Amino acid sequence: MLAEKSRKARKAEVIEVLNKARAMELQAIYQYMNQHYNLDDMDYGEMAAKIKLIAVDEMRHAEMFAERIKELGGAPTTEPSAKVEKEQDVEVVFPFDAKQEDDTIDAYNQFLLVCRTNGDSVSMKLFELIIDEEQIHFNYFDNVDAHIKKLGPAYLAQIAGTPSATGLQTQGFVAQQGA
Repeated sequence: MLAEKSRKARKAEVIEVLNKARAMELQAIYQYMNQHYNLDDMDYGEMAAKIKLIAVDEMRHAEMFAERIKELGGAPTTEPSAKVEKEQDVEVVFPFDAKQEDDTIDAYNQFLLVCRTNGDSVSMKLFELIIDEEQIHFNYFDNVDAHIKKLGPAYLAQIAGTPSATGLQTQGFVAQQGA
């Protein structure tokens, strides 16, 4: 199979999925930063701070994809994959984000297979690393969603008024969790 396609064609297929992944990361950055600002405005500082840190993780992922695309001789996309959903209620944010992360994990597993099929183990390993981090994000969003659904206003009242400051940290959510 690999012999049938030229090296250039195989590389182009890998660059295509890397750029699709980068566009997804760019959308996630914008989405999560918008949610960070909104949750902070609603006085859910702790949630806002964690979403900001997750956005930092997504920024790192976008940069990792861009570097790999450049290594392969491609041009990293600067366009997000979709528009930002604005003014979401707190009860909507976490199931929305859990679905986005779950969809991302599914897509990245498919992109990983494209890399494997085209003989690019470096890009394949990059997807494996990022999938692991996206799973941590999914778990966080899914857990918070479950708490909100089960405990409702009591859970939200406990978080209301918490600080949102994350300082000038360069580490994202995953790094702070010790992963």
